[in-house]
Amino acid sequence: MGRSRNVSCMAVVAHIIIFCCSASVSHCRSVVEPADAAPDNASTLRVNTSGGRKIPETLFGIFFEEINHAGAGGLWAELVSNRGFEAGSIEPWAVIGDSSSVAISTDDTSCFERNKIALKVDVLCDGCPGGVGVYNPGFWGMNIEQGNKYKLIFYVRSSSPANVTASLTDASGRTTLATVTILSGAANWTRQEIWLQAGGTSDSARLQLTANTKATLWFDQVSLMPQHTFKGHGFRNDLAEMLVALKPAFLRFPGGCYVEGGVLKNAFMWKNTVGPSEERPGHFGDVWNYWTDDGFGYLEFLQLAEDLGAAPIWVFNSGVSLNESVDPEHIQPYVQDALDGLEFANGPASSKWGSLRAKMGHPAPFDIRCVAIGNEDCTLPHYQENYPTFYNAIKKAYPAVKVISNCDGSASPLPHPADFYDYHTYAPAADFFKHAHLFDQAPRLGPKAFVSEYAVTGSDANNGSLLAALGEAAFLIGIENNSDLVELASYAPLFTNVNDRRWNPDAIPFNSSHSYGTPSYYMQQFFIQSNGATLLNSTLETTAPNLIASAITWNDSKSEFLRVKVVNFDNNAVNLTIVLEGTNSSVQWQVTAKTEMTSANVMDENSLDNPSMIVPVKNVIQKPPGQDDLQIIISPHSITSSDFKRIAEEEDNSPFFHADFYN
Repeated sequence: MGRSRNVSCMAVVAHIIIFCCSASVSHCRSVVEPADAAPDNASTLRVNTSGGRKIPETLFGIFFEEINHAGAGGLWAELVSNRGFEAGSIEPWAVIGDSSSVAISTDDTSCFERNKIALKVDVLCDGCPGGVGVYNPGFWGMNIEQGNKYKLIFYVRSSSPANVTASLTDASGRTTLATVTILSGAANWTRQEIWLQAGGTSDSARLQLTANTKATLWFDQVSLMPQHTFKGHGFRNDLAEMLVALKPAFLRFPGGCYVEGGVLKNAFMWKNTVGPSEERPGHFGDVWNYWTDDGFGYLEFLQLAEDLGAAPIWVFNSGVSLNESVDPEHIQPYVQDALDGLEFANGPASSKWGSLRAKMGHPAPFDIRCVAIGNEDCTLPHYQENYPTFYNAIKKAYPAVKVISNCDGSASPLPHPADFYDYHTYAPAADFFKHAHLFDQAPRLGPKAFVSEYAVTGSDANNGSLLAALGEAAFLIGIENNSDLVELASYAPLFTNVNDRRWNPDAIPFNSSHSYGTPSYYMQQFFIQSNGATLLNSTLETTAPNLIASAITWNDSKSEFLRVKVVNFDNNAVNLTIVLEGTNSSVQWQVTAKTEMTSANVMDENSLDNPSMIVPVKNVIQKPPGQDDLQIIISPHSITSSDFKRIAEEEDNSPFFHADFYN
């Protein structure tokens, strides 16, 4: 549980009922903040509740990159690793039996033209005890839950009739969780689709394919998916729900360096990731050093954005990898590929690529409104030469689509036209606190800014510390204050499988069965209501050197709300008085809640064993009788929000919270 340094309550608290908060908050209680218990470090935040400036609807979103097995072995719910045997070896597939009973090899006899490798299994014995063959442990173990169903699809052919048993077992193979046997006797490839219902649970399970009759068997495109995925579209439920909780305005995908590749043949090319999954060739992600079968492809990214209610932002390859660049004379195929990708997403079902989208089950366009020409490519050879060719072609074919340049326009004008420039920043926590003013003096004319990758890294962050979240929260308050220029921002990276951390920290670590949010993940929840809100003019009067604050208002269908966010980057508590000014006399603001995220040690982290050590803690509060302004204690090393609801004089002005605030 997150630890909060709340002062003891006054006697009136005994008469205040406790409200149970949402699942994202560890606990909730009622409290009055007494001024006589306050520290000497007094500060005042004056908030003008009249006027203000509209924050873009798009300001805070998420960025997904295939890194740390974020998709393959993570958000994409496919349980089989190397499903098509195309990864260059059969790993992690392994043999069941010894050399006298079974022989394993690969050949290029598959029925799929774009992925010809198949697994050949020579069963050398009749009546082999328990059967021989192969097993797949998935991505560091398959999570199989009792009572749930799993769809197994595979292609098989055989030299002679043989019984093939497909089983789900524990890690040792000794305990069977589900099993079914089919008769394979076809010399030609046949597709098998089987439902396996688990009679037991294991988070380190494996899939076995075995036979006990002398024969030669070939297997290919072996897939195992849980019956229940997020909205039925193949995404792992618990990880997808963590994205839902962030209410992202946009989804940037699929990278990152994953878009570029170390060399161009290993870049993410969208046309290789559409169509039936068994016909996708897959590719080696050579930057992060693992194979992906591309079941999580271009359409699935677009579907994820739609399922999250987020605007899709597609980053496509610009003819640049980390080690190769296409010269202008040969760039046209890459330009056409980008146009085709936009037609796949935005074109009518009657168009060439729109018809493929419709055939894949999505007749309606996805409506991409923003694309990025490459990722971090500005200084690489030929990028600036080729950029206008991409830009002009996109604007001619899709005038409404906004284009993001990889070049930085925060200090000097861009060398070419763009709607946005992409800005990435990774730094220690103290630098991030200072980054709150990063865009204060940036030019307001020209393209807007997209901070598509930001995070505190290095020893300040480790695997995801409170200190990192504090620096990032201060930075986001600065982004709010500069949201006339910065229209989009997203943390990076989003996911990591704890068995394959290629980058630290990440917002959501997970294993086969469990996941948790780092403090940086929960930090973003303090900004959920900022998209489309009104940024109020506020003035912080303080001698505390490491304090920053902002104030916003927003409306739902019933009421208007106000939130004051404060980041205390210091190890001293602050007595903060919040003064709301400029309110019309016919209405008033009623304080409803204080939410705080802090911990005893600024380097504390959440973990799989202790996932809620640092989470936001919400307290229902009220002002003491006779006190016009709200006085709250801002704990050392904390992120705090104070929430208010606007009510008319004729409404009930009870000092207690209004439950509809939380609905």
